[in-house]
Amino acid sequence: MALTGIEIFKKLPKTNCGKCGVPTCLAFAMKLAAGQAELSACPFVSEQAKAELDAASAPPIRPLSIGAGEKAFKTGGETVLFRHEKRFVSPTGIAVVISDRMGEEEIGGKLKRLKELSYQRVGLTLEADLLAIKADTGDPAKFSALVQKVKGQNGGKGLILMSEDPQLLAAGAKACAGCRPLLYGATRANVEAVAAIAKEASAPVAVKAGNLDELVELSNKLTAAGLKDLVLDPGSRTVREALNDQIIIRRAALMKKFRPLGFPTITFPCEMTADPMQEVLLASLFIAKYGGIVVLSDLEGHGLFPLLLERMNLFTDPQRPMATGEGIYEIGGPNENSPVLLTSNFSLTYFIVSGEIEGSRVPSWLLIKDTEGLSVMTAWAAGKFGADVIAPFVKKCGIAEKVKHRKLIVPGYAAVISGELEEELPDWKILIGPREAAHIPAFLKVWKAE
Repeated sequence: MALTGIEIFKKLPKTNCGKCGVPTCLAFAMKLAAGQAELSACPFVSEQAKAELDAASAPPIRPLSIGAGEKAFKTGGETVLFRHEKRFVSPTGIAVVISDRMGEEEIGGKLKRLKELSYQRVGLTLEADLLAIKADTGDPAKFSALVQKVKGQNGGKGLILMSEDPQLLAAGAKACAGCRPLLYGATRANVEAVAAIAKEASAPVAVKAGNLDELVELSNKLTAAGLKDLVLDPGSRTVREALNDQIIIRRAALMKKFRPLGFPTITFPCEMTADPMQEVLLASLFIAKYGGIVVLSDLEGHGLFPLLLERMNLFTDPQRPMATGEGIYEIGGPNENSPVLLTSNFSLTYFIVSGEIEGSRVPSWLLIKDTEGLSVMTAWAAGKFGADVIAPFVKKCGIAEKVKHRKLIVPGYAAVISGELEEELPDWKILIGPREAAHIPAFLKVWKAE
């Protein structure tokens, strides 16, 4: 039975050193109890405590990474069935598949789209995450040559090596040594051989089963062999069965703490239909329920972009506003005579305001004050967008060195702070900007620095 946070705390060293990533041992214990941290993060826990806390501290769905470097893909770590309960942790990975049977032109086109289909939205970069490489020819040399080739052309994204032949997986793993690919997949027929390859390559393994019972059997074999990073594929390829399996796996892991199913999953919309639009529809289903990775046959902007938006919305923390970083933002190549505007760091506010400034074609400086992701009016009401916090920011941010004039445009909804702000910034003239962002272009058209 899982231990409470207090019970876990009693077994921790109580140093409050902060080396685990949280400030106190009590906070760390609470994270362990919630399955949001691993005991290995504590450098001072005793071996006896490790043994006692192992079951209680392991996340219900083990987090793991595929790939190396900045673009390593992370999955797992989920703690809830429904987003409104808390939040979903690791956004579903979107992968595109290529085969060593494909021609150079087809492979090149998919790699190009993988790299180029990237979108900026509310300060986030939205793009596919993984490349799945299938060994369809059965030729180890051809497969390893393809892996070697695409390794340098996939933008550093994680690789999934797909074959049930251990010899082919070994050749592919050797060709991308150090890349930490996902080896797909371990079956009843090859589980021991694939486990050995995964250990040697220090790579995660995807378990490919024929049903849930077989999935549990293979998961137990691999964990008994010392492999901790697994991805699960129950083998279902009809929509109803696949959805049912995804729900059963998630519920068993979270509600029953059933360890053999406590790993992220991989789904294959590309193998469920030949219709590209239906494939996108199925991918959207598994992004919501509960695929750790979805594999597509190809990437097209009209299909990928909606999936990326769905994923962004589902995996955004509903309890935490989306925020833009505090600082000075240059819009349109401003100079020393360009206007200086101020607003909050609520992402939607930033993108609306910056968009209107761009539309005005008046090069400007935009100061973004950290308001913990709150809008201007809400931040002002909460005391996070007042003269006492804005003035120190304006003084320290460095805008005074970038402009000759001393005119600061504040949002019309924050006009009430203008008097206090002029007292706090005696060298600056505070101008009241429009209440609505749509009126910013007209306001800037009549801007004069002098």
